[in-house]
Amino acid sequence: MKTKIMILCAAMVAAACGNKSEVVSEAAGEQTATEKADSLANDSAKADVDAVSSATNVANSPTFNGLLMVSPDRQATVSLTMGGRIHSLSVMPGKAVARGQVIATLDNPDFIELQQTYLESAAQLDFLEKEYARQRSLGNDAASQKRVEQSKAEYLAMKSKADAAATKLHALGISTKSLASNGIRPYLPVLAPIGGYVTNLEANLGKYIDAGEAICDIINKEQPMLQLTVYEKDIKLMKVGKTILFRVNGMGKTSFPATISSVDQAVDKTDYSIKVYARVKDSNPTFRPGMYVRAKLVAE
Repeated sequence: MKTKIMILCAAMVAAACGNKSEVVSEAAGEQTATEKADSLANDSAKADVDAVSSATNVANSPTFNGLLMVSPDRQATVSLTMGGRIHSLSVMPGKAVARGQVIATLDNPDFIELQQTYLESAAQLDFLEKEYARQRSLGNDAASQKRVEQSKAEYLAMKSKADAAATKLHALGISTKSLASNGIRPYLPVLAPIGGYVTNLEANLGKYIDAGEAICDIINKEQPMLQLTVYEKDIKLMKVGKTILFRVNGMGKTSFPATISSVDQAVDKTDYSIKVYARVKDSNPTFRPGMYVRAKLVAE
């Protein structure tokens, strides 16, 4: 009887130990599964961070830092070959202007003298041309021939003076036909060379602007571009015509398409990167030159 009791106790202890072992084993299994899940989550988070930071070493999904920009033919610096004091100013930074619109006027006595020189030389040129034609129609004696040569020299000299003044006026955006019809203008108009938005305004009333000094810039955002920074090991992936998707900082997770248009041939000596340029397919009024973007190639 005593032996049976001892056997029964031993069986109960063994069963208890077995249950405990199963519990420990099950707990260990749950811990292992949790650790694996945490590990996968960490790996996924790491991949997301890499994508956000535009690291180019993420397997099969390289991303690139860059900026929105406008092409050089859609950005103009407003300056003149003649300086002057700003008499009026009709623009503000961010204001839209049309091509040929007057954005400012300058006060400069030299501008008035230039107009006067052209009008006087143009008037004299008309007289000298007729005189030259009259002298050629006269006799062919030595005296007449001398007068013809003198008349020709006077005519050509005045024509050169009138042409020089006209060229200077055209460079300033002044029409000689309008000048002949409407007379001398008191102030030099500054015209917008392209349509777009005013930026980098460096002028105010009364300020003297030297010849060649910039008054402002005008940018046209209708066809924006991307400037991407690509490192040497990824340059083989960047080929003209390839499509990329990019996101703009501050515009959420919306992606926009662009097409690679050119790859710079010079390598930056500081970080050994190369500039790649892409044309944005669809513009967006929210886009601004200088905005930070993250881009990646579209899988083919």
